[in-house]
Amino acid sequence: MQEKTTSEAASSAAVGLNIHKGKSKILRYNSECTHPITIDGDDLEDVKTFTYLGSIIDEQGGCDADVKARIGKARAAYLQLRNIWNSKQLSTNTK
Repeated sequence: MQEKTTSEAASSAAVGLNIHKGKSKILRYNSECTHPITIDGDDLEDVKTFTYLGSIIDEQGGCDADVKARIGKARAAYLQLRNIWNSKQLSTNTK
């Protein structure tokens, strides 16, 4: 993993791109290796989960956390509109 990270950093630097060490994180997927990954001597942070394009990705490869987060967002949206849905003063067409 370190070799690939070093190679990616070198390839990026060759075309004028830099990897932001503070924003870069490592998610180990089904890996027993716990060696720190470094870029220019700085260790990258190991994380258990991260969000990519709105989806939660975890180290187990499952989607449980993502599904729970989406259900929570849907529930919050429903609860904000609950008074409208339960209102007897508004017609069904208006709702």
